[in-house]
Amino acid sequence: MAMQEQAWADALRRERAGDASRYAWFLKEYSAVLRRVVRGRLASAGLDPQEAEDIVQEVLLAIHQRRDQWDCNRPLLPWLGAISRYKTIDALRRRRSERRMRIDLSDREWASLFAAEGEPAVDSGARVEHMVSTLPRVEQSVVRKVGMEGLSPRQAAEATGMKEGTVRVAFHRGLARLLKLAQGGGA
Repeated sequence: MAMQEQAWADALRRERAGDASRYAWFLKEYSAVLRRVVRGRLASAGLDPQEAEDIVQEVLLAIHQRRDQWDCNRPLLPWLGAISRYKTIDALRRRRSERRMRIDLSDREWASLFAAEGEPAVDSGARVEHMVSTLPRVEQSVVRKVGMEGLSPRQAAEATGMKEGTVRVAFHRGLARLLKLAQGGGA
C-alpha cells in the first residue's frame, strides 16, 4: 500500500504541475479500489451493491473539488480515506432512509388505495388519474414521477430539475391531498 500511496501522491503532485494524464490515471486507479470497498460496505449494510457506482462518483467528485486542500507534504491515504469514508457514510444513510420511506406498490395496490368502497380497483384507474390531475402542477408532476413511475426522490429531482428536498415535500403534500380527496374531502 505504501508504494501505491506514493504513486497516487506523485500523480496528484504532477496534476498540480499540469499533468492531466497522471491525474486521470490516479482517478482510474483509486476508483477501482474504492469501488471494491464501497460494494463491500453496501453488502454488509444490507443494501444493493449495484449502487456502488453512484457512491464512487460522489467520492471522486468530492476528491476532485477538494484536491487543492491536500497538503502534499503529508500522507495522502488519510486524506483520501477521510473524504471517502464521510461521503460513503452519508450515501449509506441516505439510501437506508430512502429504503425505509419507499413503498413499492403494484399497479393494482396503487389503484385500490383510491377505490371507493365497493368499487373494483381496476375501475378506479380513471379515478386516480382524475384526482392526480386536480393537484397543483408541481405536486402532480412529483406524484406521477415518484408514486406512479416509481422513481426515487433523487431521480425525480433530476427529471424535473427540482431539488431533492423539494420533491420530497411536494410528494408528501400531494399524497396528503390525494388521501383527503379519496376520503371525500376537497383538495
